[in-house]
Formats: sequence, C-alpha cells, structure tokens
Amino acid sequence: MDKNDSKGRCPVLAFQRMVSGKYKIRILWDLKDGARRYGEIRSGLLRGGDGSAAIAPRVLSRELKALAEFGLIQRRDYGTVPPKVDYRLTPMGKSFVPVIDAIRKWGHRHLVSS
Repeated sequence: MDKNDSKGRCPVLAFQRMVSGKYKIRILWDLKDGARRYGEIRSGLLRGGDGSAAIAPRVLSRELKALAEFGLIQRRDYGTVPPKVDYRLTPMGKSFVPVIDAIRKWGHRHLVSS
C-alpha cells in the first residue's frame, strides 16, 4: 500500500498536523460526552493534568479554533447577551473517539501499569 494519499500527502503526517499540540486530543476526549462551554473545557484540562500551569486563554482559543478549522469540532454561538458559545464534536470528530480510546487503553497498559 502506498504511504501517500490520492493528493500525494502522507496521511500520517496529515493526522499529526491535525492533533499536534499539548491539548487537542484531551479536548476531543472531553467533548466525547457532549457539548461543553469554554470554561468547562478549560476546567477539564486542569483535571488529571501533568501538574503544569493552567492553560492560557489564548492557547485554548487557538487550539479550539484549529480543531474547528480541521472539522473535528463545531463552535456554536447562541447569539445571546451575555454571550453563550459551546463546542461539540462533528461527525468526523466523533469518528476519532475510538482512536483516542485505543490510545488511552494502550497508555494505561504500557505506561501507567508499568
């Protein structure tokens, strides 16, 4: 099988670009159970973290924007005052949840229980 897709790009490299960054996979995992607001996503990143400092708002906004541009999440603005916005997985994002679950299980088996 050819390592490149029909457009001449490596699918592994394309995938890596989509999920690169410290928080993207964790954001997607947190959204698996339904829509979340910005503050809920930020709080979710603080739970079970690696002890590092809280995510900067600018960084979280950048990660959310990138995930939306890749089509993995959808930003929904309710157009209210005060503003209400939430984020949810798209069908493509939902199709990625089993992949993250497999990574989680692999990590538990080989990294946590070692």
